[in-house]
Amino acid sequence: MYWRTMFAFENWHSALEMKLYFQRFIHHISGLPDFSALKFTRYNQYESLILPMKKYLEKHGVDFQFNSEVTNIIFDTTPDKKVAKVIECKVNGKDKNIQLTENDLVFITNGSCVEGTIYGDQDHAPQGDAKVAKSGCWDLWKNIAKQDASFGHPEKFCSDIEKTNWESATITTLDDKIIPYITNICKRDPRTGHVVTGGIVSCKDSSWLLSWTINRQGQFKQQDKEKVCVWVYGLFTDVLGDYVKKPMKECTGKEITMEWLYHLGVPEKYIEDYATNSAICIPTMMPYITAFFMPRRKEDRPDVIVDGAVNFAFLGQFAHTPRDTVFTTEYSVRTAMEAVYGLLGVDRGVPEVWGSVYDIRELLDSSVKLMDGKSPLEINLGPLNMFKKPLIKAVKGTVIEKLLRNHEVLKDNM
Repeated sequence: MYWRTMFAFENWHSALEMKLYFQRFIHHISGLPDFSALKFTRYNQYESLILPMKKYLEKHGVDFQFNSEVTNIIFDTTPDKKVAKVIECKVNGKDKNIQLTENDLVFITNGSCVEGTIYGDQDHAPQGDAKVAKSGCWDLWKNIAKQDASFGHPEKFCSDIEKTNWESATITTLDDKIIPYITNICKRDPRTGHVVTGGIVSCKDSSWLLSWTINRQGQFKQQDKEKVCVWVYGLFTDVLGDYVKKPMKECTGKEITMEWLYHLGVPEKYIEDYATNSAICIPTMMPYITAFFMPRRKEDRPDVIVDGAVNFAFLGQFAHTPRDTVFTTEYSVRTAMEAVYGLLGVDRGVPEVWGSVYDIRELLDSSVKLMDGKSPLEINLGPLNMFKKPLIKAVKGTVIEKLLRNHEVLKDNM
């Protein structure tokens, strides 16, 4: 339940990615349930990160061109050298080719977890045939991958949307009627401007496996101080709801709000009224949101800079960089740093992934935290129980004993 709702892992997803997550975040185990291990921007990421970055780049002469779609990049490839030669694109609906030299640099986002996103509203479900929905990043990667085996295999990630989709929704309160039910669970008023839910609140008896969270309000600079913006998501979009007897993917914003209110504990006689008059909901279906968790081989994702690349690099969640984990902002930033530093010969190291998995202190601490504060020596180890007392006796008075006590593996009664 915890790993599903926190990281959106499903039974059919990659055990390798699950292992990487354990290794990557082992030092954050104690801070994941309440999100104290994570860093949040003051407002939503678009207003806090994207807009300031865009303004900064524009001041430095970057030209952002919209109404443009790159459909293919033509490469000249040999076993020892790979050069991007032509960018094929559509600009304002018209075909255009951009000729490249070896001195031009091309940075390619191959694949996207939010490609093909379908939006609904209060009265409409986010319906649409995602299988034929426009999916530019995936089509681009497929065209690129045909040209060389080192460019990866996008079909491994984008060919089964039944296994890569889930749906989220933004529910905004319009008055005070729903607030007491939130406060009853969170034990704090969500409008104080402080952290609200802390971590994710999961409805463990929800057939949709519904979860919700409220970050510090307001989430938007222009947000009304009396309104609360709630993020809701469900992993099982094709299962009938517990109150609304429809699959989540077929539900309007109002119906998703009704299901959430039911699990919030709102009396059934008030649910429809509150969902209609006291909140507004925007549902969002994301067909490829967990595509990067699909089982894969190492060669299915291209290296950031493939062997022999002269003037191009791959960026984002579907480019390969060792040890780091996908579904994080840091992963995308790391691939960009590797790409720029590598192609431009910048003599600057990319920050290493924190090596907590190699730190015995972190491993001891996390083993206790994973067992809700119990020491491994407090649980029944079956035939291995016979080694507990000899082990404790052997380390008594040593640095090892001090280490084990500092991390509560050894306790006063042992």
